[in-house]
Amino acid sequence: MNPKFPAKLWSASLLAALLAACGSDSSDNINNISDSKPATPPVAADPALPSVAFMSDVHFENVYGDLKSTRFAGIPTKDGRNATIRTMYAELTSTRLFNENYFAFRAALDDAYARNVRLVGLPGDISDDAQPINIDGITDILKEYQAKGMRFFIAPGNHDPNEPYDDDEAGKNDFLTKDGKEQKVYATGAAACKAGDSTVVCTNAMVEQGYEKLLAKLGDFGYMPNKGDVHWETPFTAYADGKYTYEAAQAASDVVRRQFEICTEGEGGKYKVAGKTYTNCTSIVDASYLVEPVKGLWLLSLDVNVHVPNAKFDPANPKSFKGFDNAGDAGWNKMLTHKIHQMEWITSVMARAKAQGKQVISFSHYPTMDFYANQTDAMKAVFKPGAFQVTRMPAAATTGAVASTGLRLHMGGHMHFNGTNDYQDSTGNYLVNVQSPSLAVFGAAYKIVTVLDQDKVDVQTVGLDVVKGYNELFPYYQVEYDYLQGSTATADVAKRWNRSILDSKSYGEFTRTYFGELSRLRFMNDYWPCEMKEAAMALDARQMLILSQLQTKVTLAQLKDNAGVLPLTASCAAKGTPSGTVVAASQLTADWADATARADKLATAAGLKLDDFAKISAYEFYGDFHRTVYAGELALRDMGAQRVAQYKVLMGAFPASPAAIVKIGDLPSDQNPVNVLFQNQFKQVFAILKGLGSAKPSDRFTIDFKAKTLTNANAGGLSFN
Repeated sequence: MNPKFPAKLWSASLLAALLAACGSDSSDNINNISDSKPATPPVAADPALPSVAFMSDVHFENVYGDLKSTRFAGIPTKDGRNATIRTMYAELTSTRLFNENYFAFRAALDDAYARNVRLVGLPGDISDDAQPINIDGITDILKEYQAKGMRFFIAPGNHDPNEPYDDDEAGKNDFLTKDGKEQKVYATGAAACKAGDSTVVCTNAMVEQGYEKLLAKLGDFGYMPNKGDVHWETPFTAYADGKYTYEAAQAASDVVRRQFEICTEGEGGKYKVAGKTYTNCTSIVDASYLVEPVKGLWLLSLDVNVHVPNAKFDPANPKSFKGFDNAGDAGWNKMLTHKIHQMEWITSVMARAKAQGKQVISFSHYPTMDFYANQTDAMKAVFKPGAFQVTRMPAAATTGAVASTGLRLHMGGHMHFNGTNDYQDSTGNYLVNVQSPSLAVFGAAYKIVTVLDQDKVDVQTVGLDVVKGYNELFPYYQVEYDYLQGSTATADVAKRWNRSILDSKSYGEFTRTYFGELSRLRFMNDYWPCEMKEAAMALDARQMLILSQLQTKVTLAQLKDNAGVLPLTASCAAKGTPSGTVVAASQLTADWADATARADKLATAAGLKLDDFAKISAYEFYGDFHRTVYAGELALRDMGAQRVAQYKVLMGAFPASPAAIVKIGDLPSDQNPVNVLFQNQFKQVFAILKGLGSAKPSDRFTIDFKAKTLTNANAGGLSFN
C-alpha cells in the first residue's frame, strides 16, 4: 500500500528540516566522517542481495545511427556503415564527449557483466538529447545485454527529456563530414528547415523527445513493471487492499496515471497554499518508481526533473515545449516547492522499508548536497560569478529536507564527476550522497554498490582506462584536423586543436588529453578572472613556487621594463598612480633570486628538487586543477606520488596573510607589487585544490549507517593531506 501523508504533516516536517539546516553551521552538518584509518572492506556480502552497478551520464551518441536523411547520412565507412559523429572541436569544448561514449558504455557493461553484476542503475542523461537516433541506439544495446541476463533501471535526466514535451525545432551544428567540415542537422520544425535553408539537413531523427515517447520506448528498463519483480509502484499508486499484483502495476504505469499539477509558483492540487496566487498550472509527468527486482532490495528511481512553466506557457497549447524551463539548474532545490508529493512519497517508502526490513538504494540525476567537497563558497569567492556551475548547488536547507525523509543512500549524477559527501541532522537522520562519474569525461568510471548487512554498504569505483574501439574514429578526426590547419577562415583557425590527442594509447589517456584541451579552449575563459587566467596559463610550477616566496616593491606596471624575469604583464590591471617609494624595475631580478633560494629550501625540505617543479607546465597545472574538480581522488592517482608531493609543497608555501589587493573599481591596480595578486589569489586556488583532492573517500569505501561513518578502504590512495 502507498499511504499518503497529509500536506500539513509534510509541511511541518519540512519546516523543521529547514530550520535545522538554516540554524546550524553547514560544516558541522556535512563533515561527519570517520577518522578511522583505511581498512580492507569486507568481501562477504549478504548472498541474497546482488550488487548493483550505477552508470551515470552515459550521454550515448549513436555513432553508427540512421539519420533518416537522403541528403546526409554521415561519413561512409569501409564496412558499409555511416559514422554519424560530431566534430573533435565540439567534443573538446563540451563538458562531455559525444562519440567515444558509444564504446565506453559497452566497455562498462562488459566489465560489469564479467564481475557478475546483473543489476544496473542509470541515473539520467543516458543519451545526447533524447533524439530518436540515440534513444533507439541505446535501446538496442540495453536489449542486447538484457538478453544476457542483465536488468536496467533508468532515472530521468535533464537531457532525457530536455523538456517535458517533444522539441521539433532542435538540432546540432557540428556533425562531421567526410571533408572534415561541420554539417548542421536539425529537426524538421526548426526555423531553418521551414525556410528551406539549403545548408541545413532536416530530419525528425533529431527531435528531442519528451516524457510520453521516452517512457513508451524505455519501459522495459524500469519505467514499467516486469513480471519477475516482487514489487513495483509510482508516487501515485494505491493497490487495492494493499495487495500487489502485476496486472494492477501495469494499470498504474499508464502515463495518464503518473501526472501531477505544477504551476509557476509551486505544486498545485491539494498543495496550493491558501491566499497564494498560482499561474500557468498544468499537468505533467513524474516518472519516478520503486522496484523490488529481488526480494529485500528496493531500488528507488527518482524523477528530480522540475520543469517549471515559464512566461511562454500557453494554456491553449500546454504541451508546447517552449512553455517550460529546462530542469538542469533546478534539481532538488525546486523539489521542495514544486514536487511536494514526491517528497511525501519518499518519506512513505523509507518508513515502509524500515518496517519491512528492506534495503533501499535510491538514485536520481541530481546531487542532494554539496558536490565540490565543501569548497563551493571558496570557489565562488575566487572564480568568476557562476563558474563551475555553482548555481546547481543544493542549498543546505534542501539537503536537510531530503535527509528528513529518512533517505540513507543516494546515487547521483549530473555534474559528471566522482565524489562523496554525507550529512547528519540533529535528529539523527544520516544521508550519504555518492556521485557516480560520467563515462564521457576524464575519470570515466562507474560505481558498484554492495549491501554488506543491514547497516553497511560497500562502494567500489571501477575506472575505464581500457576501452576497446576508443580510437576507431580517429581517422575521421585527422581529416578534420587537416582541414582546420589548411583553412585560413577566421572561424576555422579559432577551432584548431592539439593533434596530440590522436596519439592517445588508451581511453584513459584520451580523456586526460581531452580535459587539457577542454580547459584551454573553454574553462580558462569561462571560469578564471583575467589576471588569474594569465598567471595560470603562463607559469610553470617552479615559477609558481618562487612567486609564492617573492617579496618585492616592483609593481605590475614595471614588469614591461624587466620582462625577462617572469612571463606576466599588467594587461589585466587598471592603470593607477605610483605612490610612496618607487624602486627600479631592475630590483625584481635580485628579489627573484632571493625568492628562488627560499623556494629551493622548501623543495629540498620535502625531499624534492626545485627544477623538477618546472616539469609541471602551465598546461599541466590548469589541466590538473580541472581534472581534480571532476575526478577527485581519481585525479591524484593520475598525477602520481611525486606530483602530489610537489603540489603539497605549493599548498603550504604561501604567506599566512598575503597582502590585500589594491583595486580600481573591480579591477586590480597596476600599482600592486608583482607578488601580491598571485599570492593572494593562488593561495586560495591551492587551498581549493587541496580540499578537492583530500575530500571524503570516493574510490573504495564502506558506509556504516548505524555509526554514521565513511571508511576509506583504499589504503594505497593518494591525498593532499
